[in-house]
Amino acid sequence: MSFKVAIIGRPNVGKSTLFNRLAGRKLALVDDTPGVTRDRRVHPAKLYDIFFDVIDTAGFEDAPAGSLPGRMRLQTEIAIEEADLIFFLMDAKAGLMPDDRTFAEVVRRSGKPVVLVANKAEARGAQGGMLEAWELGLGEPVPVSAEHGQGMPDLRDAVIEALGEKRVFGEEDDADEEIAASEVLIGEDIADPDAEEIPAYDEAKPLRIAVVGRPNAGKSTLINALIGEERLLTGPEAGITRDSISVDWDWRGRRIKLFDTAGMRRKAKVQEKLEKLSVADGLRAMRFAEVVVIVFDATIPFEKQDLQIVDLIVREGRAPVIAFNKWDLIDHPQEVLADLREKTARLLPQVRGIQAVTVSAETGRGLDKLMDAIVRTHRVWNSRVSTGKLNRWLEGILAHHPPPAVAGRRLKIKYVTQAKTRPPGFVVSCSRPDAMPQSYVRYLVNSLRDAFDMPGVPIRMALRTSDNPFAGRAKKKS
Repeated sequence: MSFKVAIIGRPNVGKSTLFNRLAGRKLALVDDTPGVTRDRRVHPAKLYDIFFDVIDTAGFEDAPAGSLPGRMRLQTEIAIEEADLIFFLMDAKAGLMPDDRTFAEVVRRSGKPVVLVANKAEARGAQGGMLEAWELGLGEPVPVSAEHGQGMPDLRDAVIEALGEKRVFGEEDDADEEIAASEVLIGEDIADPDAEEIPAYDEAKPLRIAVVGRPNAGKSTLINALIGEERLLTGPEAGITRDSISVDWDWRGRRIKLFDTAGMRRKAKVQEKLEKLSVADGLRAMRFAEVVVIVFDATIPFEKQDLQIVDLIVREGRAPVIAFNKWDLIDHPQEVLADLREKTARLLPQVRGIQAVTVSAETGRGLDKLMDAIVRTHRVWNSRVSTGKLNRWLEGILAHHPPPAVAGRRLKIKYVTQAKTRPPGFVVSCSRPDAMPQSYVRYLVNSLRDAFDMPGVPIRMALRTSDNPFAGRAKKKS
């Protein structure tokens, strides 16, 4: 049976560093600035031969309930409730602080098994801090260095002593397989392009969705509304989310992994190192997602940054869906909706027919429509057309609108085939690919989009020329 370990402690004691060490990957953002982590993050972890789930938490702070630190503390208290074992981290270098004593009492009242971890034990003067740790009454401190990986064998022994061998090794979980499955790259080549039978869309296949947008657009609130619980930290303050937090969710029997990301401002406005790390983390989550939901603030839609985010998603080849959030604040919905539809078609021509849904994360309106739009877009993103149908379509296109002549020579298009899906990618064989005008390529893409019903997803079209078998032969002398 798997168990959960929550890492608890003051801000800047090294909780996220230890989390990354146990997870085996640099998932959580790490910086010298106190209070970097705000949400709780769960990930499979491994400590030698022990497999478990580890929870990274925000720094424990004594603050009013309504404030941002107070809401962060509430997330940490939820993590304590969920956990089977608590790692109470203290900074051996800095020694014992008053907050350590306060929060040690909170952890003690929870009744959960506790392992006292003295981090930064490699530093000079850390021995004094470790002696002070005995005052907490949580047992013998385990000296570790999360940064350098020191003390991990002692931490393993402490986990076994706290929970018992039966609980730790009772049942083996395939944690490695779970981690490996989450790292599967998106994109697949088509084995047999000439096959006329198209495989059916798998409605039960797991789906990875990233939620992106400008700061304070309502991304975290939207995810909380979808899953039906206050899983992510929200509030009126802009820029609350820093880490890209993944949330597992079942929707109509389908496994879905949702990724909340930090708000993306214009590049020129991003000056702080921490914000740069947050945006980079969000971009990484977007690249590994299948469908990306771009959350627009319906009260101020189509800012320049919104358009740049959509363009980036299209260039990365993800399947985009637009969610116009805060629809409950719109006074004249019909007029605004007509205006939004016109602007969507005019400002986003590269993804003509993109799915756009009005939602209200605060009231829960439009969430089912949003999920239906996500599934439809994902279906198109995975769609495939047989080579026979493509070439019959190409014959009609060439008869109606043949490619133009360049430098007095007619361009010849021989055939077209689909090489990949996710997103749909096509290869066109022609006589002179370099001379083909981009306007005609766009015409082919738009015609193909309309003919085979592929709205709202990026379409890749590559031009190739067939090798001339006689190109290397010299002319025979007469």
